[in-house]
Amino acid sequence: MLVELFVENYAVVEQARIRFQEGLNVLTGETGSGKSIVVDSLSLLLGARASTEMIRSGENKARVSGIFAMPCASEFKRMLSEAGIEHDINEELIVEREIATGGKSRAFVANKPVTTGFLRQLAQALGDIHGQNEQQQLFTPQRQRELLDDYAGTEKLRGEVAALFKSWREAGEQLNELTRNEQEKLRMLDLWTFQRREIEEVGPRVGEDTELEAERKILQNVTRLQENAGAAFTLLYDSPESASTQLRVALKRIEELLRIDESLAETAASLKQAAVLTDDASYALRDYLGRIEGDPRRLEDVESRLAALDRLKRKYGRTVEEVLAFGADVAKRADEVEHASERKAELEKIRKEFEERYEERAGELTRIRTIAAEQLSKHVETELKSLAMGGTQFQVAVQQGLWSATGMDEIVFLVSPNRGEELRPLEKVASGGELSRIALALKTAIGDADHHSGIPTLVFDEVDAGIGGAAAAAVGRRLKALSQTNQVICVTHLAQIAGFADHHYAVAKSEKKGRVTTEITELPRHERAKEIGRMLSGEHITPEALKQAEQLIQAGANG
Repeated sequence: MLVELFVENYAVVEQARIRFQEGLNVLTGETGSGKSIVVDSLSLLLGARASTEMIRSGENKARVSGIFAMPCASEFKRMLSEAGIEHDINEELIVEREIATGGKSRAFVANKPVTTGFLRQLAQALGDIHGQNEQQQLFTPQRQRELLDDYAGTEKLRGEVAALFKSWREAGEQLNELTRNEQEKLRMLDLWTFQRREIEEVGPRVGEDTELEAERKILQNVTRLQENAGAAFTLLYDSPESASTQLRVALKRIEELLRIDESLAETAASLKQAAVLTDDASYALRDYLGRIEGDPRRLEDVESRLAALDRLKRKYGRTVEEVLAFGADVAKRADEVEHASERKAELEKIRKEFEERYEERAGELTRIRTIAAEQLSKHVETELKSLAMGGTQFQVAVQQGLWSATGMDEIVFLVSPNRGEELRPLEKVASGGELSRIALALKTAIGDADHHSGIPTLVFDEVDAGIGGAAAAAVGRRLKALSQTNQVICVTHLAQIAGFADHHYAVAKSEKKGRVTTEITELPRHERAKEIGRMLSGEHITPEALKQAEQLIQAGANG
C-alpha cells in the first residue's frame, strides 16, 4: 500500500506531501489543475521513463519519493534480496527518484541505488497504474494476449514454450547454413585441407618463435658473450686484485677495528653481505661460461625453424597464435564439409525433437488459454453488467496463428455492444466510455484471478472518460468494491465517482511569490460536499448542487 507520496519541483508542483489511506482515494480538481501529476510522479517511482521537461522551471532537479507498506509476497522479498537490499519486511519501504536538468536520472530503494529496470520489477508487487494510454494498448494483439495469460496464470508454461521455440529456430538456422552454398564449400575443401596440412606439418606452438629468436641471438654472439662474461668473472673473482679478494682484505681490517671500536659492527655486516653477493655473482658467471658454447649446427636448425614459422606467418597470420587460430578454423570448416551428411542428419533429428516438444507444450498452452478465454469472457460480461453495460457481449477468441515464442495462438478481444449484433474486434466497436468500462472490467476480472498475492495499490487515471450518469455511478460502485481488497487511487472529474471516496483530495492551483504552483489537500467531510457541488454546478455552487452532493456522499457511504 502507498502510505505517502512526496513530490518536489515536478511540473508545476513546488512541494506536495500526500498521505494516502486504505480504501478508495479520489483526487478531483478543475481541468488543468494538475491532477494527473500525481499519477505521473507515481509512475516515475514504478520505473516510467523520466523527462527533464517535467522539472519545474528554474530548478536544477525534481524529486519524487514514496513510502510503501511492505507487501508480504515472497517474490517481493526475493527481488529485494537478489538486489542486495537488506530491509525488515515489517518496516515501511522508501522508494525515491530524482531527475536532473542534465538528463541524469537516479533511483533509490531503501537508500540503495537501483536501476529503473529494477523499479519496473518492483512495480509488479507495489502498484499498477491504469490510464488512457493502457486503454489504447487494449487494441494491440500483444496486450490482449498478455491479459489472457495473466488471467490464466501461464507464466511458467510460456517460458517453456519460448525456450523450445528458440531452440527449434536455432536448429533450423544451423541446418539452413549447413545446406546453403554446399557446392562452394566442396570447392573450398581442397584448399582448407592443404592449409590445415601445411600448418600441422610445421607444428608451431605458442611462444616458440620468441624463444627461438632469443636462442639465435645468443648463438650468433657466442664469442662476444664468452669474452665479456670471462672478463667479468676475472674482475670479480679470478685474479689477485679481484673484487672478492679486495672485499675480504677490507673485511679483515674492519674486524681488527671491531676489537677496539664496536660502532663499526653495522659496516662489517654490510661488507660481509657484499662479499657473499659478489661470490654468488661470480659463481653464476662461472656456470654461465660453462654452458655457453658455439654450435653452428644448432644455429642452422634454429634459422631453418624460424624460416618455416615466418612462412606460415606471412600466409596465415602475424603471430604464431593467429596461425594456430587460422589452422583450427580451416580444420573445423573442412571437418564440417567432410561430415556434413552426418551433421545434417543430427541437426534434422534435433530440430524434429524440438518441434515435437514445442507442439506439445504450445498445444497445452492453447488448451489452457481456450479454457481461460471462456472463463474470462463470462467474468468480464458479469463485471460489465455492474458497470451499466448489461447488454454487452464480450468474447476472448483464441485463434490459430503462426508459430512464435508466445505459442501458436492469436488472441482477439471481440465485443458486441448489443445482444444479437455481430461480435467484432474491440478497436472497431468500443467508444471511449465503453472502452474505459471494459478496461475496468478486465482489470477487476484479472485481479480476482491473480495467482499470486495481488497488487496492493491500483491507480486509475481518468477511467471515467466518456461516461456519465448511471454508468459513472456504476464505475464508482465497482471502484468501491475493488477498494475492499486493494488500495485504490482514482483521478476523476465526475461527481458520481467522487461520492464513493473513502478519502477525497482536492487538487488546485495557487499563486505564491508570483509563481503558479499546485497544491493537494485532503478534504474533511464538510469540504467534500463543496468540492462535489463544484463538480456538479461549476464555479458558482448552488444549494441544489450542495444537496445533491450530500446525497452522492451518502449513497457512496452506503455502497
